[in-house]
Amino acid sequence: MPVISKLYCSSSQVVFVVRRRPHVVNGGGFVVTNCSQVIVFRVDGCGVLGTKGELVLRDAKGDALLLIRRKEPRSCLAKNNAIRICTEPKSTKNWDYEINGYFPERDCSIVDSVGNIVAQIGVKKEVEEVMASKDLYHVVVKPGIDQAFVFGVIAVLDYIYGESTKC
Repeated sequence: MPVISKLYCSSSQVVFVVRRRPHVVNGGGFVVTNCSQVIVFRVDGCGVLGTKGELVLRDAKGDALLLIRRKEPRSCLAKNNAIRICTEPKSTKNWDYEINGYFPERDCSIVDSVGNIVAQIGVKKEVEEVMASKDLYHVVVKPGIDQAFVFGVIAVLDYIYGESTKC
């Protein structure tokens, strides 16, 4: 289901590799590659933009797809609530997607409002044994799901948990 564009939806499941960049390289962020190690998306941190609290999701050509801005939490209870995502202005339902699991451990999934897993974030055991850090992880996106939207959500999670996109 396209959120950003149907151009980023695949008819089959796709596995991506995400590699974090240090803050000195384009202000941090991360690079997303496909199984052929071709860059598909990248997220630039605030060092490139010069504006604290802003991230940009770019396609393979470097064109901006999403500008992500920090938003103040609505209450002090927001930290303990599940992370839920609405793709349209408030309507009859409360949310379209939810994050299950814990992103800093790279063990979470994006689930739709029906309970279907649309994307899974994880670290392969072999990589985990070699690298103690979580700088390299994989994302499996299910068929028909907007991949650009998924990596926009991951950019927000990365920022929330003070990872590579944090200023």
